[in-house]
Amino acid sequence: MALTDKQSLVKWDRFIQNLKRTTYVLPETEGEKVARIKKLEKDPEKWFMYYFPNYCTSQPAPFHKRATKRLVANKKWYEVRAWARELAKSSRAMMELLYLILVKKEHTNILYVSHNKDNAIDLMKPMMLTLEYNQRIVNDYGIQKGVSNWSEENFITRNGISFRAIGAGQNPRGTRNEAARPDFLMIDDIDSDSICRNPDMVKKRWDWVEQALIPTVSVSGDFRILFNGNIIADYSIITEAIKKAKHSEVINIRDKNGKSNWARNTEADIDFMLSIISFIAGQKEYFNNPITEGTVFDKMVYGKCPPLRSLKFVVAYGDPSYTKSKNSDYKAVVLIGELNGKYYIYKAFVKQTSVPKMIKWYYILDDFVGGKTAIYHYVEGNGLQSVFVSEIFRPALAEVAKSEGRLLQISTDNRDKPEKFFRIESGLEPTHSNGNLIFNIDEAHNPHMQTLDEQFTSITPKLKAPDDGPDATEGGKWVIDNKLSKMEPVKVVSSTRNKYKY
Repeated sequence: MALTDKQSLVKWDRFIQNLKRTTYVLPETEGEKVARIKKLEKDPEKWFMYYFPNYCTSQPAPFHKRATKRLVANKKWYEVRAWARELAKSSRAMMELLYLILVKKEHTNILYVSHNKDNAIDLMKPMMLTLEYNQRIVNDYGIQKGVSNWSEENFITRNGISFRAIGAGQNPRGTRNEAARPDFLMIDDIDSDSICRNPDMVKKRWDWVEQALIPTVSVSGDFRILFNGNIIADYSIITEAIKKAKHSEVINIRDKNGKSNWARNTEADIDFMLSIISFIAGQKEYFNNPITEGTVFDKMVYGKCPPLRSLKFVVAYGDPSYTKSKNSDYKAVVLIGELNGKYYIYKAFVKQTSVPKMIKWYYILDDFVGGKTAIYHYVEGNGLQSVFVSEIFRPALAEVAKSEGRLLQISTDNRDKPEKFFRIESGLEPTHSNGNLIFNIDEAHNPHMQTLDEQFTSITPKLKAPDDGPDATEGGKWVIDNKLSKMEPVKVVSSTRNKYKY
């Protein structure tokens, strides 16, 4: 037996033992049992909590509850759940399907579909083992394991419910359970990185979905089609399905305010995970934001920064990222200085966070400079930002100042800024390409500096990637250039009076 096969056996054996252990049944009378079942069946969330304690280890988030209500309420339905990793897409879908089968008696022929057959089997196997070993389900709804056909890729329950696992591109035609056509298509993790890198292959796979898979359901009957997956490419099966779905919902691991969308995933846990993978990987897997490597800033330059005392001044420039764009939810403050035509980024803070924490970054940078040179503090305040700065940022600054014991003078940059991409490209790319935009090598392992680096190298004309760090850097450089130009001495051109008069 191959090592991977042995590991798989151990994995599923542990799953079965945990399933049996957590679904014990307490003694009760037949009347108590009937009353309990009746009460549970009225509320899918309570039903999930009782029958699946091994899955329901945390309270569901509002988006979980909304999704279940939609799926249960609509008997002819097509939905796409573009939920980030760690948001229980597959687990919740399995619990919902079992609720529909056991309580609502609404499905008899289910297809599990994934990017290949092995993955489809792995996704369907917890369903098979749950039906066989979940003591609470067996106690309340009877033995589910079929008498004859009971394999991991195709099984039929004792009540005649059929399950089949297939990979994308396989022939699903003729998939019937006696006279019943498929009435639930569970399409989970159908995209893959290799396929999404080739638009022709994506089109071929999508053609298979629309021309072979979906038509397996009955036109005149009730059916549910559910796509689960996160958006790993701009052109993918999930993005195409979203265009056709009756309902689609994109849920990231954090909401628009930078807070965890589900209490199970703590801020510390999210921060740790994002710290051990690249910025681009994090955006794709946890924020439904696939990023193509940028072509403007290929590789950032790192070097030793000169002593602060050798600079005329430095600028701490902040971008509070108050826009309507879903990708502009990072806040950034960058400390930048100039010497002999080179621009040095001494420190940077780039993260999804609250306004008070962003303001505290200014205080940290002010302490870092510590009077070694002059420091100017700025915050972007053009357009929508002007309302944000006056109504949110300034009051928060006053509160932070109380706790810090001093009020920092943070000026507002109200200039009418050009379009962001071209402003960043024209303002910073020539400096970068000449080796004159230098990241502090002493900060190379700081997660904030790494995020700033990754935001730079992800910039494209479409600006789909978060760009608040580069935007703050451009703002800081602009302030420096503007101040230096005003500090240059006025040149006086001398002349000799012409002795001849006309």
